[in-house]
Amino acid sequence: MKAAIAGFCGSVAHTLLMYLKSRIGLLPSFQPYESLQSVLSQAIGGEVHPVVPWALSFLNGATLLGFGFGRLYPHLPGRGGAAKGLAFGIAGWLLMGVAFFPLIGLGLFATGLGLGIAPALFSLAMILAYSLVLGAVYGWLSERAGLPT
Repeated sequence: MKAAIAGFCGSVAHTLLMYLKSRIGLLPSFQPYESLQSVLSQAIGGEVHPVVPWALSFLNGATLLGFGFGRLYPHLPGRGGAAKGLAFGIAGWLLMGVAFFPLIGLGLFATGLGLGIAPALFSLAMILAYSLVLGAVYGWLSERAGLPT
C-alpha cells in the first residue's frame, strides 16, 4: 500500500510539472505525450485519444513504478526516502533517454528535436519531480510504520 500511495503522490508531482510546462510555454516542441500518442496510433492502426498517453503515464507511475520502487527500496543507495528516490530517478532518466525517447522517435535524450540539451534537462526534472516525491513519501510512510528507511 505504501508503494501505491507514494507512486500516486509522485505521479501527481510529475503531472503538476507537466501542467506548469504547458501553461508557461516551456519547450513547446518537446511534447513526449504527443510523441507517444503518435506511436500508439501507428501501432494500433487508428486514432488514440490524447488522454491515453497521459493516463498510461499516470497509472504506470502510480502502480508499476511505485511497486518497483518499493521492491528496490532496500537495495537503492542513500539514506532515507528522498536519497533513494534520487537514485531511482537518475536510473529512470538514463533508461528513458537511451531507450524510451528513441523508441518514440525523439532520438537519444530527445536530441532529435534539435533543441540541444534542454529536453534532456527538462526530462531529468520531470523524472526527479516524480522520484523525489515518490521516495520522500515512501520513506515517510515507512518511518510511520516503524520500518527502517
